[in-house]
Amino acid sequence: MKPFALPKKGERGAALLTVLLLVAVIAVLAAHGIDRLAGATKLASNARELSQAKAYLIAAESIGMQSAEQIVSLSPGRTTNLGGWNGKERRFPVPGGMITAALTDGGNCFNINSLVSQKDDILLARPDGQNQFVRLMTLLEVPPGDATDITESITDWMDSDTVPSRRGAEDDYYTRLETPYRTANAVMVDISELRTVKGVTSDIYARIAPWLCALPTTDLSPININTLRPEQAVLLAMLSESPDIAQSRQFLGRRVESGYGSLNDFWAEPFLASFAAPTEVQGQVKLKTSWFRLDLAVEMQSALVEERALVDAARQPARLVQRQRGDAL
Repeated sequence: MKPFALPKKGERGAALLTVLLLVAVIAVLAAHGIDRLAGATKLASNARELSQAKAYLIAAESIGMQSAEQIVSLSPGRTTNLGGWNGKERRFPVPGGMITAALTDGGNCFNINSLVSQKDDILLARPDGQNQFVRLMTLLEVPPGDATDITESITDWMDSDTVPSRRGAEDDYYTRLETPYRTANAVMVDISELRTVKGVTSDIYARIAPWLCALPTTDLSPININTLRPEQAVLLAMLSESPDIAQSRQFLGRRVESGYGSLNDFWAEPFLASFAAPTEVQGQVKLKTSWFRLDLAVEMQSALVEERALVDAARQPARLVQRQRGDAL
């Protein structure tokens, strides 16, 4: 039996280097594996929190609908701002996060779909709605010429025919664009559709969007004179053929908290004599609210989910008719 021979000095160095290389490779692989595991754990945690946030939103929707029902049932004949519910932001802590909610009168806006009227399945231009929209944009400092062009273009976008109005645009305009498309020939589901309409620039859209809504009806905007706040005076002024925001703001500031009990009392006000409002416009003013807007946000440790919903409280129980949601992780 031969005695055990120690490796030579050079061989011992090579063996040590090999071991060190193996250790380095294993360390890199281990670090990569730990990083992948941490990433997978983080993704799983985010997904879990996002799912929980959406569950909280559904619960908040139910509470919002119940709140709308209570507001309507407490005073069936009129809806007022008593109680400070209109637009007030509320925060509710929940396990792992926070819910922020605000309930607002969802009819105090310009209903973009009121630019047309519907007869059977045919959508036709509505002059009263067009005039109000032009006045609204002019009050918001959109040049009158642009306001007229945009109004007619939006009407053409929704109406059922394919004949452009004098200052509007139909398919023959949009199909010649670099990225061609066609008009909807239908009412809008969301005001963001305005971005596709001729003449609606980013600046104009940003200026008018806060005052617009796309209700699931072509009725003229159901302005509730009992909940309209002084800072929303532009929505009252647009009903007048001689709009004046300052006087409209002062008028709303003088309104008693209990609001008006009848439309006759409202239209009998001396200030409103200058409106020269036709019968259809007088009828669009309301004393009670049927549409409520619900703005929700759920903030978790690694997830933020925001939602805007439209509640129809005209029927009991109230129903959620629209929902828009955005996720930010």
